[in-house]
Amino acid sequence: MTEAPARHAAPPPDIALAERLFAELAARTAARRGVTRASYGPGEQVAHDILAREGAALGLAVATDAARNLYLTLPGTGAGPGLIVGSHLDSVPLGGNYDGAAGVLMGLAVAAGLRAAGQAPPRDLTVMAIRAEESTWFAASYIGSRAAFGRLAAGELDGVCRAGDGMALGQAVAAAGGDPAALARGEARLDPARIAAFVEPHIEQGPVLEDRGLPVGIVTGIRGAFRHRAALCLGAYAHSGATPRAGRRDALRAVARLVVAMDAMWERRAAAGEDLTVTFGEIATDPDEAAFSKVAGRVAFTLDVRSDSDMTLAAVRGELAGLASAIAAAEGVRLDLGPETGTAPAAMDPGVTAALAAAAAAAGVPALAMPCGAGHDAAVFSQMGVPTGMLFVRNAHGSHNPDEAMAMADFAAAARVLAGFCLSPPCPR
Repeated sequence: MTEAPARHAAPPPDIALAERLFAELAARTAARRGVTRASYGPGEQVAHDILAREGAALGLAVATDAARNLYLTLPGTGAGPGLIVGSHLDSVPLGGNYDGAAGVLMGLAVAAGLRAAGQAPPRDLTVMAIRAEESTWFAASYIGSRAAFGRLAAGELDGVCRAGDGMALGQAVAAAGGDPAALARGEARLDPARIAAFVEPHIEQGPVLEDRGLPVGIVTGIRGAFRHRAALCLGAYAHSGATPRAGRRDALRAVARLVVAMDAMWERRAAAGEDLTVTFGEIATDPDEAAFSKVAGRVAFTLDVRSDSDMTLAAVRGELAGLASAIAAAEGVRLDLGPETGTAPAAMDPGVTAALAAAAAAAGVPALAMPCGAGHDAAVFSQMGVPTGMLFVRNAHGSHNPDEAMAMADFAAAARVLAGFCLSPPCPR
């Protein structure tokens, strides 16, 4: 990317529109607590229908692709590659209303502000609502964004099924009006050469901005990960009072030893300056066979390892294998980590991050340069060679829960930064 051109004053984004749509999303996709917008399910479809309706009302060009990603385009004054701003609209079960949706509504608010001012951006501006980002539904990462680039594997369409109802991904795409056959052929809607930049606004999912008292973050890179979603430890059930320690094949004790060993490894690597997180998100005995007075013979668990370094991920993967083997031998159990899924780390484009920082300075919005620990569709765009950036919005109480607490004043501040970027983006590659 080359240096950004002179900056122009941006019209104010339509924050009232975003507030109205946040309220409608919350009301129409409400769950027992928070919201639930399952990937390719009714809640996600409602959200896409709302955005398509509002895009049409603003006079934006409305289009979808074979995966039913949504594109709302405001034509620019110049030719050449266009800008894409977007994020996802699905949520985790009983999630928050802002995760993902804030990025799509921010792009729409910027486009609406330009429309209201009778002003066109210097290049086409597309607001993209991306399908199926939350891998809690389908055990695959970045389904919608990879599909947009023709990068879904045919086996995923048949072999990856939705949690809860077991529907295959291809069937779910078809039920939403998409074309799984086109996806299986690798047909792409997006061409990296035709995208000047992609920016994904998103709520921060951790406490950094809240702790620093800052409204906006500019992301420098996204961690990669490897994950074991269906790990299993098999020992032997035994009577809790009649079986001495030496005679036990305790699956729960073995998993506990693995948790402690991995945590010690994390502490050691973090002390050496490596970027790393290690999370055992689920540990469960068999509810049909486990009992208060039984030694556990079967334990299912999950493991999520993340880092911004491919070398660290590879080293931890090797250390994990060694620990699992040693613990299994010592405890007389079988530790099966199961299939591995994952994503590669992704760096944000220096030209885009510099332009976002300049837009923040011009708007008088204090912003923190910071890494991103969670996965996002921006990683796919970056890995496809698209100049990519991310804006974080301060958010209390984390994400993936009903208690997300993004203040509209912070959303408005980030929207002003985004508007300034869209009027003075980095020059084409």
